[in-house]
Amino acid sequence: MYAIVQARGRQLKVTPGAVVEIDGVPGEKGSEFQFEQVLLVEKDAGDIVAGAPFVANAKVLGVVDGEARGPKIRVFKKKRRKGMRRTKGHRSTYTQIRVKEILV
Repeated sequence: MYAIVQARGRQLKVTPGAVVEIDGVPGEKGSEFQFEQVLLVEKDAGDIVAGAPFVANAKVLGVVDGEARGPKIRVFKKKRRKGMRRTKGHRSTYTQIRVKEILV
């Protein structure tokens, strides 16, 4: 059984027991989290339920496991022959969510 959910502008394939990382969502460790925008659900029997755009009354329940930081990304800009160079960077914070169950 799996589901495809939309979270923070991205689509994720989730299965019960899996740990997924989504862009920083405020939540304390151990708190409940719920994905309400479910795009597709594949049941154990192989039946596929697709939404238009979301599956009605479908939810994915999970628990917040904590936070993690992504890799540091460096952005370097340069204009040739002008002496202009600029370096910036950032490091994204992700929230780890352990999926408990998929409700259809």
